[in-house]
Formats: sequence, structure tokens, C-alpha cells
Amino acid sequence: MQRLFIINPKSGKKLGGGLEDVVKKYYPDDKIIFTQYKGHAKELAAEAVSKNIAQVIVAGGDGTINETVQSLAKTNTSLGIIALGSGNGLARELGCSLGTLEQRVGSLKDFKIKTYDLGLANGEYFINLAGLGIEADIAAKFDALGAEGKRGKWPYFKIGAKSLFTYKAPLVKVKADGKEYELKNLSLVFANGRQYGSGFFIAPKAAFDDGLLDMTAVKKANIFKLLLGLPSFFFPSCKIVSIADTYRIKSAEVYVSGNFSYHIDGEPKNGKDKLKIEICPKAIKVLCGG
Repeated sequence: MQRLFIINPKSGKKLGGGLEDVVKKYYPDDKIIFTQYKGHAKELAAEAVSKNIAQVIVAGGDGTINETVQSLAKTNTSLGIIALGSGNGLARELGCSLGTLEQRVGSLKDFKIKTYDLGLANGEYFINLAGLGIEADIAAKFDALGAEGKRGKWPYFKIGAKSLFTYKAPLVKVKADGKEYELKNLSLVFANGRQYGSGFFIAPKAAFDDGLLDMTAVKKANIFKLLLGLPSFFFPSCKIVSIADTYRIKSAEVYVSGNFSYHIDGEPKNGKDKLKIEICPKAIKVLCGG
């Protein structure tokens, strides 16, 4: 079996480096390529598909993974992940090891291939989450930090905490599966998977293979109510105060006046007037553990 390992050299430094040596130890006959610029992972994955390579294993954060997904969608080449991101939401959902580099790489040999859905946001695929609102604002600010050494959980938390006090929610109109909504929420998320990462479950009942997206609208509320509702995202069975509504959908159109920010799998994007969302059933093959 042929595999291509795509490694983002800026990710995973907190694990001490040496990833290339570990990969060669377990997969001596497979090719390793380091990304050199934004968009490179997408190009490498497309080339792998053209050469009928069976598996593309991505070592990096959500951005590198999402680039790869764009090229692997609706092909016979499977996606594998070595988790090296900040929150590793998708990796957690797929049962990837979050232990040592040896464990993260070695465990891939026992993974099984499953066929999962993908979401589509303004023509780009997402495998885990897409949305607009406060998390898109946070994603843009987090991305602006640049180097991996400046990122991580603590900077993300600080940006998020500050945004709670400064973010102004726009009025949006949503048409989803024939129903219409007018919302002015902190966040509007379209979830294929359940969590952002670090145990933050935005859509606890979402599934990668049910042919649906969970549209979760986090309500605008005062800071006291938000703090009371926050534990429910980490412990879904614990709901002191409900601050989110969830609708299961196949497609949606979100109308926003003028320019707005959104994200796909944590990668910030810019839109104007409309965000079109839809589910693409059984669109990607993924290596899964657990």
C-alpha cells in the first residue's frame, strides 16, 4: 500500500520534534513531504490522488487538514491524521492518539477506513465544523498570531474571553430546509462533527455519517447567563441554563448584510451577503481509531 505523509513543519514543536524519524521508523517505504506555503497541502494531496496513492496522512493542525480535504473529497484516497494542532477537535472525534509521537504515528496501523459525509460552505469542503459569528472572529484573530510558538490553548482562550465582551452579533436571515429564521446570535455553527477541540462540544449529537448537519445557534445573552450556560458545552448532560438551539438540516442559506467573516474547520474566510451551506453524503474516506 502506498502512503504519502504531508507534514506541516510549523506544527507540533511542543512535542519536541523528530516526527520525520518516527514516521520513517514505522513506514520506511512511504514518502514524506513538508509543506512550504499555504495551499501546498492541497496541491500535494491532489497529486497523490492523480497517482492513485491509497492514503494521505496529514501531520498538522486544522488548516493543513482542511486543505487536504479539498483534494481528497469524492476520491478513493483515504485521509489519515497525526494530530499536531492546538485543539485537535477533529483528531479527537476520529479516535486519533494524543499521546507521544510514537503513539500518534504507530497507532495508525490499527485504524480502519470509514466513509464519512462532508459539509460544503460557499463551495469549499469542511469535514468538522463551519460557521459565522464570534468563533469566526476568534479564528481570524488566532490565525493572525502566525507562528506556532505564539499559538496554543492559552492564547486562544485569551482571545475568546476578550471577544465575549467586544463582539457585536449581526442580524442574519437563514433559510434551512424550507424554514426561515431571523437570528442575532453569538454564533451560528454548522456541525458535521461534535466538537471544536479541547472538549468543547458545540453539537453533542452530530455524526459524520448521518447525512445531516447540526445547525447550532448560540443565543446572545448577558455575561452572567453565558457563564452559566458555558459548562453545558464541556459536559453536555449538565444544563444549568440553555443558551443554544440546534436544528438538523441538509442545506441552508445565510443572508448577511455586506461583508462578513466565517470559518471552515477553524480557517478564517471572508464572505459577502450570503453563506451557502449543504451536506455532501459519503464524500470522503477517513482512517479512524477507537
